Amino acid sequence: MCGLFAVITPDGSAPALVDGVSAALTDMRHRGPDDDGVWSDDDAVLGFRRLSIIDIEGSHQPLPYADDRYRIVFNGEIYNYLEVRQRLTEEFGATFSTDGDTETIVAGYHHLGPAVVSQLRGMFAFVIWDTQERVAFGARDPFGIKPLFTTTDERGTFFSSEKKVLLDLAPQRRTVDTRALQHYLELQYVPEPATLHEGVERVESGTSFTLRPGGPLRTERYFRPDFRPRRSADPDALYRRIAEALEDSVAKHMRADVTVGSFLSGGIDSTAIAALAKRHNPDLLTFTTGFEREGYSEIDVAAESAAAIGVEHVTKVVTPREMMDVLPLIVWYLDDPVADPALVPLYFIAREARKHVKVVLSGEGADELFGGYTIYHEAISLAPFDKVPGPVRRGLGRASRVIPEGVRGKDLLRRGSKTLEQRYYGNARIFRPDEMGFLRSFDPAVGHADVTAEHYAATTHLDGPTRMQYVDLFTWLRGDILVKADKMTMANSLELRVPFLDTVVLEAAAGLAVEEKLTRGTTKFALRRAMELIVPPHVLNRPKLGFPVPIRHWLKDEMYDWARAIVLESGADDLVDRQAVLRMIDEHRAGPHDLSRKIWTVLVVLLWHGIFVEDRIAVEVPEPQYPVHL
Repeated sequence: MCGLFAVITPDGSAPALVDGVSAALTDMRHRGPDDDGVWSDDDAVLGFRRLSIIDIEGSHQPLPYADDRYRIVFNGEIYNYLEVRQRLTEEFGATFSTDGDTETIVAGYHHLGPAVVSQLRGMFAFVIWDTQERVAFGARDPFGIKPLFTTTDERGTFFSSEKKVLLDLAPQRRTVDTRALQHYLELQYVPEPATLHEGVERVESGTSFTLRPGGPLRTERYFRPDFRPRRSADPDALYRRIAEALEDSVAKHMRADVTVGSFLSGGIDSTAIAALAKRHNPDLLTFTTGFEREGYSEIDVAAESAAAIGVEHVTKVVTPREMMDVLPLIVWYLDDPVADPALVPLYFIAREARKHVKVVLSGEGADELFGGYTIYHEAISLAPFDKVPGPVRRGLGRASRVIPEGVRGKDLLRRGSKTLEQRYYGNARIFRPDEMGFLRSFDPAVGHADVTAEHYAATTHLDGPTRMQYVDLFTWLRGDILVKADKMTMANSLELRVPFLDTVVLEAAAGLAVEEKLTRGTTKFALRRAMELIVPPHVLNRPKLGFPVPIRHWLKDEMYDWARAIVLESGADDLVDRQAVLRMIDEHRAGPHDLSRKIWTVLVVLLWHGIFVEDRIAVEVPEPQYPVHL
């Protein structure tokens, strides 16, 4: 788990950028406080910050291979690297000079070419420079666990694990992408491949790329999730396959030369991971965060789970004052705004965990693979509307608009009048188009279909709930869940691993029929059955809670003045009507409607604007001070 930087120049001017790259790496020292390195030739500069996890004394990057024909910078972990190394040795006579996973990637590229990416189980973003063929090759992992930003100007094409590092070297990239801003306000995150800065993009998950000096960046999608829902003739065998796949994934995710712990909430996902991890580390430490307000903490349930599976447990309680004080720093770490309040407790529990371990496991991805979101039931409950003729359906929508708010049946008619493609665009739906009057650049032609249309087009053969899962894998998961997981743990120089997001686990989940995922009373049915002998009974069928944050209450009281001050001090008048936002804050305080998520979404982007566009908010970034060995 590290931070990489690479630039490929068009005209042999790479040496002139070496000092700038070295200086820019300082801004991502939190991703790699253990080691750094810069290498260059006429056409390429590669820079690296390392958090040492495997082969601590070796595997210094940028790493050479094949008598220095190649140089690689790599962020992430390859969990099957031992198996891949063995295959490369037996089939191709590959040789290795390190004991790490980085060399496995570049050796695989040498012998297999771009097809190496399909052999890798893990999380990764890497760039390989071939000094002989004068071509760069790189890729991101199938799910988008590890980030990779890119921008191009007259000096060349730049890649980085952190967008702020690109902004250091390309300060002209400070213009807000108003289309991406509108998507953010609707979704609470900026969807890939865009960022909130014009001219800076993300390499998409599941894609690889090639680049020659002076040529265009050519990308190719090497991975798409292949859902094949079909009812199993042998449910018990199905549950065994799921349990075996997850156990194998956890075993490989435990590979490290440092201490591995596990996050633990009150739900089945993280509890299953922790219970399986304990089989490989009897002294496993688990970590939970929460709040003192009743109904907003899973500390007690997590403690009960920790006792049931026999692990030591560490907790952290977060106060509203801590949230207010740390939010600007969190936004700086994020690079792009993500309006998920769960970022804040995640930051604090990562900070606490880093005092004890260097790696943690977590349960992200289970909901998208196994059907864990309650909203997936909607596609089943609204199925009768699919048989209603289009004109009649649109009439139901018009009727719903004249029914007063709060009247029973209004929301059912509204949702039923829309097709799945029209109504579902992920778990976070913040501002509807008719609620964006405060956005000065509002464009009615911009909407969620810009983001979801291609994913719906690819899944016309699937049932409704499975199509929703597919959409979430490309939107909510990689735009919100994985961004906050990577950024908040790396902010604390902590590596987070997600065993559910493994291609072998996906294969076990991809064939589940709807009724094996969703029942009348629960979600993730097959996963729950598969985990019956692993997860404590009090957790097995417990509803999902996650890390809920009491901003609804705090924005009425403790955070009211703080929120108003953020709006009043903002210099984003060209983007946002400040008076409209202040009215929103006052309306929320007066009640009865809960506008907290909308307010939070605006506050986060105003802080982001103050940091990354105005240069008005100066964030004091703590110096990472952690031992290499833990």
